[in-house]
Amino acid sequence: MDLATQLNDQRRKVAFDTYDITVQQLVTMFRDGAIDIAPAYQRQYRWDDARQSRLIESIFLGIPVPSLYMAANADGTWELVDGVQRLSTLVRFAGDESLRNKAKITTPLTLNGLEKLSEFNGKSFENLPSSLQLQFNLRPVKVVTLNDKSDLVVRFDLFERLNTGGVSLTDQEIRSCIYRGEFDGFLERLSQNDSFRTVVRLPQSGEKDGTRQEFVLRFFAFLHRYKHFRHSVVDFLNDYMGEASKNFEYSSNEKLFLNTFSALAHALPDGLYRHTHKITPVNLFEAVCVGAALAHRSKGKINTRGMGRWITSTDLRKLTTGATNTPKMVSGRIEFCRDRFISG
Repeated sequence: MDLATQLNDQRRKVAFDTYDITVQQLVTMFRDGAIDIAPAYQRQYRWDDARQSRLIESIFLGIPVPSLYMAANADGTWELVDGVQRLSTLVRFAGDESLRNKAKITTPLTLNGLEKLSEFNGKSFENLPSSLQLQFNLRPVKVVTLNDKSDLVVRFDLFERLNTGGVSLTDQEIRSCIYRGEFDGFLERLSQNDSFRTVVRLPQSGEKDGTRQEFVLRFFAFLHRYKHFRHSVVDFLNDYMGEASKNFEYSSNEKLFLNTFSALAHALPDGLYRHTHKITPVNLFEAVCVGAALAHRSKGKINTRGMGRWITSTDLRKLTTGATNTPKMVSGRIEFCRDRFISG
């Protein structure tokens, strides 16, 4: 494929629309559910009052502010991709208490630290004359939407590229935004399972950024499709989550998950780790946990006898360190563990 052909092919997958929408319209759309802020974004509202105040000042003065980026859903609603700080600030300033509650914002914004509009310092929206309230509400904000003709791979790429405005989501948090529904809720629920939490040890930051849910996703993705893995873990997990969101057998998969981690938690009461910091390496997790599940699916049980010996063996270490994300290495480490969980 030549350069121009590849460029044109990729451009056809992306379709954008651009709008100038007033502050009042944006606030109303959020109130009515036409604009959705995903939970992964809501918990990361980080701007301080001074920075929020400067945004309000810029809008009053007609100074261009960065566009809000949305992804259009099939039902006509918009999902916020980039701009949570800006939209949340508008809601906090111009919205009423019920709207702030919807956005999980506890207090209205009182302007402070303004230099050009110093007389506005100490004022909330309710304290302004109605003429200035109207003037603010009618100010336009540019909104760019990725329309629903673009596929979910493009949508993930958009989240990843635009996810820069002080709110940095992990890949799994982005997946949770894009593939929300029963399967995402299933991952969340299993990620809190006591046996799973015993086996999988994460740093504190990993408990808050979707990492634990991604470990559950990895478990099912490699369990069902490890022989189809090629190179990119991100693409592999994206593809699997997209497919599982449409078609997944919950009952049997949950039963296998619970049986697997119950057995592993009993065998590994201090967790799955190699080094003194006691954090679970992702490649070792894939090898041991998927291998155990395959053994259970094959034989109806997991033989953990001698596990402490072979889990630290040179053979498994070679398969889980270095350049490990190749089809041969992925299959090698999973099947190495599977065979030992079968034979003991």
